Amino acid sequence: MNEAASGFPILTLLTVLPLAGAAVALFVGKHARAIALLTSLACLVLSLVIWIGLPADGSVGLVELHPWAPSLGIEYHLGVDGLGALMLLLSSIVTLMSVDASHRVHHMPGLFYGLILILESGLFGSFTALNFFHWFLFWELSLIPAFFLIKLWGGPRRGPAATQFFVYTMAGSVALLVSFLAVFLSTATKSAPGTMDFADLAAMAASGALGQMVTAHLGAVMPWLAVGVLFGFAVKVPLVPFHTWLPAAYAEAPSPVTMLLTGAMSKMGVYGLLRIALPIFGVQIAAMRTPLLVLAVVTVVMGAWAAAAQKDLKRIFAYSSVNHLGYCLLGIFALAIPASSAAQQASQAAALDGVILQMFNHGITAAAIFWFIAMIQFRTGGLRGVDDFGGLRKPAPVFAGLMGIVLFASLGLPGLNSFVSEFLVFRGVFPLSWISATVSVLGLLVTAIVILTVIQKVFLGPVPERWANFPDLHHSERIALAPVIALMFVVGLAPRLILDTVNSTVLNLLSHWRF
Repeated sequence: MNEAASGFPILTLLTVLPLAGAAVALFVGKHARAIALLTSLACLVLSLVIWIGLPADGSVGLVELHPWAPSLGIEYHLGVDGLGALMLLLSSIVTLMSVDASHRVHHMPGLFYGLILILESGLFGSFTALNFFHWFLFWELSLIPAFFLIKLWGGPRRGPAATQFFVYTMAGSVALLVSFLAVFLSTATKSAPGTMDFADLAAMAASGALGQMVTAHLGAVMPWLAVGVLFGFAVKVPLVPFHTWLPAAYAEAPSPVTMLLTGAMSKMGVYGLLRIALPIFGVQIAAMRTPLLVLAVVTVVMGAWAAAAQKDLKRIFAYSSVNHLGYCLLGIFALAIPASSAAQQASQAAALDGVILQMFNHGITAAAIFWFIAMIQFRTGGLRGVDDFGGLRKPAPVFAGLMGIVLFASLGLPGLNSFVSEFLVFRGVFPLSWISATVSVLGLLVTAIVILTVIQKVFLGPVPERWANFPDLHHSERIALAPVIALMFVVGLAPRLILDTVNSTVLNLLSHWRF
């Protein structure tokens, strides 16, 4: 993997900036939100600078490499390519949206916004670290503030929801740690310690040396190490059947926190599959391709059907998130096969382009949906049942129109952002596994029914008397939502603004993976 070094430590600055903002927010009381807004905005600017400064060939750039604990194979190793930089952009945007949506938080505001910024730092660290030890610290760092944000500011059942979230995620972390400790010990020699560097491990895996080392030291455990790594990431995405923590966590968390959980944190699992699992355990994952594809299809279809069975708006879109991230898993597992022709290589590239773009698109649309749900709850005293409303389009036409755009974006309407990514996923997957793609189309159909049903029950029909004066969006809300809505149209109508950069990264990744 070629790495272009950077003189200025911009990735370190991006990671440390939210921590500095959190430290200030903890002590400024009612001004904490202003600090969080300024910090999040500064992080977004830095993320854009990083995106613009990426290498044109899709390799890892802006590299920072310093010895940390050489005797343990630990280095301070940072770098990003199109995949990592897009996730930095997504994290910055979603965090800014979350902070903007949190203006009604009055209980311990300093702690609330401090935890939000610590969580943002954990996201940045996870998307830039290229050494397992360093990466794992930030992977775990993101878990702690998320737990307390649910536990302290969540709904009536926040305690069990936070505990379930913590236990599931920690179990996945333990599986990751055990698997990589085994790899580290297996790569050690008499003259050198083992390595935890992702690029080194990927190169060893591509040559076949990694599997030989693990087998020589521990026996035929390489497939089980791959299972442990897959489990760790599957919980985070989540992949059925490891998804049961998600509905409760999304429903009980305050909506601004749910925006972060679905908009950014869930992408850490997909990112881990692309950055860590496939490059290092590609051969083992290819051997498990069929059962993994079955689970991905179940995730797509079951997520949509489960959403259709819900009456709570937050639970509807919690399960809808499972469905939409299932498309990412479908694309990832479908391409885990040796490409025997140019057509197959083109399909793999299309699927991976779609997966990466879907990560970004789902993060934006899902976060925006939960933002609108937060506004509905505020206007109705906490109500969010899909049958509690009706005819809101009449008293609040701007609210209905803008939320309708976001819902249609989630549905995959052409001209909006999600259509492009979902189309690319299916265009790539169908030649690689036509049965999986065909069955997964059922998830698209059911999702459309679910979203149209929500629109019909919430915004259409006669207006109940108690909602006759339902407040429309005020000016500050319209101004805050305008850039998000505009972004959905820009990506939907001009996807090359992202795909031109992402595609070079995709080609670079595929050229280094070994299935």
